[in-house]
Amino acid sequence: MNSVILTTTTRILLPILLLFSVYTLIRGHQEPGGGFVGGLVAGMAFALYTISNGVSRARQIFPLSPTMFFITGLALALSSGLLSLFLGYPAFTGIWGEYEFPVIGPISTPFLFDVGVYLVVFGISTSIIFTLKLKE
Repeated sequence: MNSVILTTTTRILLPILLLFSVYTLIRGHQEPGGGFVGGLVAGMAFALYTISNGVSRARQIFPLSPTMFFITGLALALSSGLLSLFLGYPAFTGIWGEYEFPVIGPISTPFLFDVGVYLVVFGISTSIIFTLKLKE
């Protein structure tokens, strides 16, 4: 797309939308939101950037493979559920740490599961966007 306004606005909106997606991930641990919604916001931020600047330019600012994000997310979500088995509890039992972080609170297996879902949704949505044949 050859719109100067869209290209400039997207360059400004990308970091804001990514920050909002992380906020949605952290907020969703206690309130509505979470990994799925945060991953969608991050994926759509890159979709907007890709539509306005092209796939090659989007791959320059996102050099990692989207496949690695959803593989890592699947591994994190699965390991957060199976961690309780190793500690003698039923699968997917919530386990909370004792130390509280200022914004996040205590690290727990439900939060790690949310982060895994975030990475899966982000990886799949960016993979779909990067495989579309958009006009350069």
